[in-house]
Amino acid sequence: MSALIFIVDTLLSLALAVTLVRLLLQLSRADFRNPIAQAIVRLTNPVILPLRRILPPIGKIDTASVVAVLLVAIVKVALLWALRGIEIPDLGLWLLRELALEIVRATLWTYFYAIFLYALLSLIAPGGYSPLQSLLASLCEPVLRPLRRIIPAISGIDLSPLWAGIAIQALLILLR
Repeated sequence: MSALIFIVDTLLSLALAVTLVRLLLQLSRADFRNPIAQAIVRLTNPVILPLRRILPPIGKIDTASVVAVLLVAIVKVALLWALRGIEIPDLGLWLLRELALEIVRATLWTYFYAIFLYALLSLIAPGGYSPLQSLLASLCEPVLRPLRRIIPAISGIDLSPLWAGIAIQALLILLR
């Protein structure tokens, strides 16, 4: 049974991550002509396009993407609770607590890995171009820019990804 729980958890975590990345890329105004962004769009279109027919965007926020993230998170949490044999005590409390925690954790882990890859790529190929580096820049720069104002570079080395990673890990520890 634990192998089945692991497989379901992994697959639904990947689905949540891809759906969440699409939403975060939309919010950060990323270039969707990027081949990686196009792959993310193609992966998430089966869930988001039917929702888009029903839900109009509100201002700059794509409500279909927000609802898709919520739906994937609900399916993940409910299915894992059912597989573990945990009874859902109160639907309102469950939705507020577990769903919010799952989405916040997924968002923090997404940013942690994105910042880690962004910093790693900047060390390996500084000034070079790759589609991944461009996409990560549009995703990570809104988070790193305020840190760069507070923490200046030391001898030309940008330490803002390190401090962002430490802050994200501290938040994840607080959420346990």
